[in-house]
Amino acid sequence: MTRLFVIGVGMGPQHLTREGAEALRSVDVVLAFRKSEDDPLLEARAAICQEYGDPPVVVVADPPRDRADPEDYPAAVRDWHAARVAACRAALAEHPGDVGMLVWGDPALYDSTLRLAAELPVEVAVVPGISAPQLLAARHGIVLHEVGGPLHVTTGRRLREAVEQGQDNIVVMLNRALELDGLEDWSIWWGANLGTPHEALVAGRVGDVLPAIEEARTRVKDAAGWVMDIHLLRRQASG
Repeated sequence: MTRLFVIGVGMGPQHLTREGAEALRSVDVVLAFRKSEDDPLLEARAAICQEYGDPPVVVVADPPRDRADPEDYPAAVRDWHAARVAACRAALAEHPGDVGMLVWGDPALYDSTLRLAAELPVEVAVVPGISAPQLLAARHGIVLHEVGGPLHVTTGRRLREAVEQGQDNIVVMLNRALELDGLEDWSIWWGANLGTPHEALVAGRVGDVLPAIEEARTRVKDAAGWVMDIHLLRRQASG
């Protein structure tokens, strides 16, 4: 049976572990989705492949998806997922041998590749990578949680829900925009395009640094053509 190596690559080739490098060198091809005609993340994946064994990159057109705010978000994701599975099945049929798929960050955290792989006729092996929350904490020199305290990880879409639940130490990923109204007194540690030449970092009280974050977010997107940002929000203790 074909082996599919799902390899976490952190935020770039500098984060690939020895295990990931060995897996990448062992595969016959790498499957990579192209989200647009000029996809910078596809270029990043190709650069990683060139550095570690240079396996051929088979480009698969990423099926279209409504990324605005569809009325039935779960259904939109399911349809997109099914189309992705079909596209991968077709690519696998045309390219026999062991296959790799490179996942930005870590495959276990806010990535759909493992769900996709579960529906393919392959034997799956997972290689972990450095996750965005890990790198955010490293860049700011902080611990993600208070002493003995919990850490809640969620998406920008569900931040309000987490706050209403009483969560007070929150890592927020997959942000379409920064929606921090009412959280002005919280502390924030923010980062965008971590591990890339366009990396940007801002930290402080939300009400004080939000304009700087918005400006940095725009600057990064203009320079890189894309922006992936993440932040840690922590409610300040009263008194």
